[in-house]
Amino acid sequence: MKGVSTRLSIIIMASAMAVSCAVGGHGNSGGEVTGVGGVSWSEPTPYGMVLVDRGSIMAGPAEADSAWNLRADARGVSVDGFWMDETEITNAKYKQFVYWVRDSIIRERLADPAYGGNDEFRIEEDRDGNPVGPYLNWSKPIPWRNADEDEQRAIESMYRVNPVTGVHELDPEQLTYRYEVYNYTEAAKRKNRLNPARREYNTDKPVPTRDPVISKDTAYINDDGEIVRETITRALTGEYDFVNTYIVNVYPDTTAWINDFDNSFNEPYVRLYFSHGGYSDYPVVGVSWEQ
Repeated sequence: MKGVSTRLSIIIMASAMAVSCAVGGHGNSGGEVTGVGGVSWSEPTPYGMVLVDRGSIMAGPAEADSAWNLRADARGVSVDGFWMDETEITNAKYKQFVYWVRDSIIRERLADPAYGGNDEFRIEEDRDGNPVGPYLNWSKPIPWRNADEDEQRAIESMYRVNPVTGVHELDPEQLTYRYEVYNYTEAAKRKNRLNPARREYNTDKPVPTRDPVISKDTAYINDDGEIVRETITRALTGEYDFVNTYIVNVYPDTTAWINDFDNSFNEPYVRLYFSHGGYSDYPVVGVSWEQ
């Protein structure tokens, strides 16, 4: 019985191996094209947002109208689902962004040699000592208390004393936010490829030899502290030419309450609406689309 059992086990193992080989060792597809499997992904609900479901409508006249010389030209229009804030952005939420910009500028200055040059506020190497693009170290807290002389100068450089009220307040002119947008559309066009041989796939046409010309937006702060924006048109030199740079001041225009409403007494709103805690849950006012 023992010998029979051993032979039976060997036969079962051999049969299993044969079946496995028949099905195929590459994803058990048996050599058929079934596609590469992926990991399912479920998008989490962003904080304070609601999902607007996708939908479709028929746009355009559904019936011809001879009186107005209109012909039936209804077309289907669909909109994909998207997330939207459940409420307007409040003063408290926008103030969080303002403080984030303030803290980032202070950290830059704390790492600046002009203010002592504390390298702990800027990371320029990875754990292995390899150089990386410098970025701010947000795990290093700003020394709001017990700051030394250089650190105090860096922190105080973001504030001013109001010449009228004498109040020590945040300087809104310094709250500038720099961001970049990569233009995928222009970068994907064949005519803008760096390799001339890949700009034209029609073999009956000659390979383009002229360098493509691109337009990009750029921005910088001049010596007077003013934001300067320019659109540059030039020959393509590299992938970075598809990066558009923008700089925007993020502090709300609190004077909009007076400038946009001539016949209303809104001076209290100018003084209190964005700064007073009683308006924290009110919608932020005086910001542009870009802000």
